Amino acid sequence: MSGYDADASSLLSPAALNRNRAAALAAAFATMLVVGCQSGGGPTPDSVRNTGQTAPADLQLTCASAAATPLGVDGATVLPVSSSQIDAQTFQVMLQSGSAQASCVIDASGNVISVQKV
Repeated sequence: MSGYDADASSLLSPAALNRNRAAALAAAFATMLVVGCQSGGGPTPDSVRNTGQTAPADLQLTCASAAATPLGVDGATVLPVSSSQIDAQTFQVMLQSGSAQASCVIDASGNVISVQKV
């Protein structure tokens, strides 16, 4: 040892000390922001969106094909826009082609029960 008892902060200029303090404060603030922004589990599933079942994709496409004639459009232009489960074996699919809309009811086996222009 050299007999020099000064701590490291006495070797730095006041400007360097202020920069170090500012950097430490900025790092602490950034850490608090990151921790504060992290999700605490988020909203419960039923608080944001409906948790009901949607129709499987193949049933939605079957409805889209079935709706082409009642809508008077090419089947390739009919798109499913929403679907919901009516009961354990039945789904309703809302369809659209341009400004034309239709509602399709289909069972889980793929049998179209009804298609109505909306």
